Amino acid sequence: MGLIKDFLKSRLYILKVRDRFSAQVQISQRELFLKYQQWHKKGMLPKIDDTGFRVFSQYEEDGKLLFILSVIGMQNKTFVEIGSDDGINSNCANLALNHGYHGLFLDGNPKSIKRGERFYGKYPHPWMYAPKFKCAKVTAENINALVTEAGLSGDIDVLSIDIDGNDYWVWNALETVSPNVVIIETHVEFGMRNIVVPYDANYFFPGKHPVYHGASPKAMVGLAKKKGYRLVGANELGFNFIFVKNGMADEEIPEVSVESVLTHPSVKESWARFEPIKDWEFIEPQS
Repeated sequence: MGLIKDFLKSRLYILKVRDRFSAQVQISQRELFLKYQQWHKKGMLPKIDDTGFRVFSQYEEDGKLLFILSVIGMQNKTFVEIGSDDGINSNCANLALNHGYHGLFLDGNPKSIKRGERFYGKYPHPWMYAPKFKCAKVTAENINALVTEAGLSGDIDVLSIDIDGNDYWVWNALETVSPNVVIIETHVEFGMRNIVVPYDANYFFPGKHPVYHGASPKAMVGLAKKKGYRLVGANELGFNFIFVKNGMADEEIPEVSVESVLTHPSVKESWARFEPIKDWEFIEPQS
């Protein structure tokens, strides 16, 4: 009975996922994409905070990415997602499955990678130009080689990083691609401090403490500015920051402050989790 239940659950899951790249979903997103472009021409764009929705992303990142790309343009429809799990419930799945994007899903879990390869080999159809999958532990030392080996270089549309660890250091090291949009996890538990946990190439979550990893929001914004990006928004809970390359729709999608994206009640509640590690070693990046 257990095997039968598991089989039925997997079938139901696939049916639910397939609904997310149905013709109706694709048509509604294209209509919204074109509506944003019309509003752009008329100077009537909504605030990015009002554009979020979830199709495949964990939170409402799908909607905010669609809004940004409708304004700056879908340039070459390529992405790199680092810490993608199986590439299904991810920040770039909606772009791949509903907007013809291709790129690289990169994760250190071999089971997740196999699951993703199997899924994209079948859906939405077997002759789709499927994204590439790579199973590897990502470090600052190997990230450029991993991306290059996947055939990606130069300008890409979207970079997503969520590896629960060296996110800051991996983005700092990444040079082989130049993304127009970056979505990256920050550590809101660190509050308004400008701090980063020291780099550890051998780090595995949860490490010595589940909160002791990553970079604070201010530190991540500092890195973004050094690399030529501005903060334009975040997911509602404030931990996935979204950056756009300077010079791309600067007025239409303006820079926002760190404080403005950290207004959810859960943010202040998370600050208490910093107390046990407040005296541990941190780096304060130079601005």
